Amino acid sequence: MVGGIQLFHESTVPFEESPMGRGVRLRWVISKANGAPRYAMRVFEVEPGGEIPLHQHWYEQEMYVLEGEGMAGDAGSEQPIGPGTVIYVPPDHPHRMRNTGKGVLRFICVIPLQP
Repeated sequence: MVGGIQLFHESTVPFEESPMGRGVRLRWVISKANGAPRYAMRVFEVEPGGEIPLHQHWYEQEMYVLEGEGMAGDAGSEQPIGPGTVIYVPPDHPHRMRNTGKGVLRFICVIPLQP
């Protein structure tokens, strides 16, 4: 820790299998365990052919694709995603993601913590 700032490599945080989807795992790189009061940051990895099915939740979600190829969308449509794609999902809006590439689809996902 540097002056209250936490610096570490994401690889020091263990992966968890995602309870939703197929071929999906994630790391909670910032959470309440780090003392974060409002937001959590997760790093997801979706294996080729894996998916996060259509779902929704009370909170908004911000995502940034680091590597890989896939499709993201809602019940009505999907669009291709790749490195540099930014995705915003409003609260209570159904959404999904799937890996259509040959490598791992990696993305950062930021969500609010429950009050």
